[in-house]
Amino acid sequence: MFWYPLLILLVGLERLAELVVARRNARWSMERGGILTGQGHYPWMVLLHTGLLAGCLAEVFLAGRPFVPALGWTMLALVIAAQGLRWWCITALGPRWNTQVIVVPGLPLVRSGPYRFGWLRHPNYVAVAVEGFALPLVHTAWVTALVFTVLNAVLMVVRIRCENRALALLDEVA
Repeated sequence: MFWYPLLILLVGLERLAELVVARRNARWSMERGGILTGQGHYPWMVLLHTGLLAGCLAEVFLAGRPFVPALGWTMLALVIAAQGLRWWCITALGPRWNTQVIVVPGLPLVRSGPYRFGWLRHPNYVAVAVEGFALPLVHTAWVTALVFTVLNAVLMVVRIRCENRALALLDEVA
């Protein structure tokens, strides 16, 4: 049972690494005239993602959720795949990737990495959705998976609208 808390800890450390990258990238963007938008939903995102990690552990330990190998190993593979997709997105966007919505006027849209697929406009959010569903199910924390998935879907509607408005703003500035 020690390995599941270790997995959650590793995912938490990955999130901290993202925040370090995001802070550096925010500085880069703002130095180039970046426009920050959508601050209203950001604290809710932080709360939801923190709640995911806490919920995974709480549900497993408080509700005594078992590890079911066929489900657990499949979900672990999805968690790893989601991490790969997330870092592919971060790498493709380079210094323009951020946890907040910051756009830099004059820069073209990124069309490399997973962003080269026109049918998949927000691949990072696919990674978030897959991980948010799969991470709890590694250890059958189905309530956490369900709650995160529903709340994340609502939040993603807000977030994607915010990003689309920010990108439309760039078209007006250009």
